[in-house]
Amino acid sequence: MSQYAAIMLAAGIGVPILAALNAALGKLVGSPTTAAVVLFAIAFGASALVMLVFPGLGALPKVAQAPKHLLLAGVLIAFYVLTITHVAPHFGVGNAVFFVLLGQLISTAAIDHFGLFGAQVTPLTWIRAGGIAVMAAGVAITQLA
Repeated sequence: MSQYAAIMLAAGIGVPILAALNAALGKLVGSPTTAAVVLFAIAFGASALVMLVFPGLGALPKVAQAPKHLLLAGVLIAFYVLTITHVAPHFGVGNAVFFVLLGQLISTAAIDHFGLFGAQVTPLTWIRAGGIAVMAAGVAITQLA
């Protein structure tokens, strides 16, 4: 397994844990929005620390020159955290993450096929579409139990 695959595997393991922890915090404090704000405050602090420790601080002024649509990623992560924090306690972490994974499979295929946002172009062949369908079916099967 490559170093990148291992890192992304760890990130993938973290997503449902993040969902469960933040959903529990939102339920405990009685506000999914407050839980999301706390999560983002901690994430901001952790990201800022990493930026200070590793080279990259000099890149901060370049953000002002970036195309504004690239900043939509911040809105999308807020949408994800707010929705998973609100939905998971009512719908279940597994069900919520299932639909997140399904959405990821759909959007990943489109992004890769068209090379959106500067991504490497990977055409959606019948074989690749079949593989994505098998992945989606596998994720769906996990929710049947």
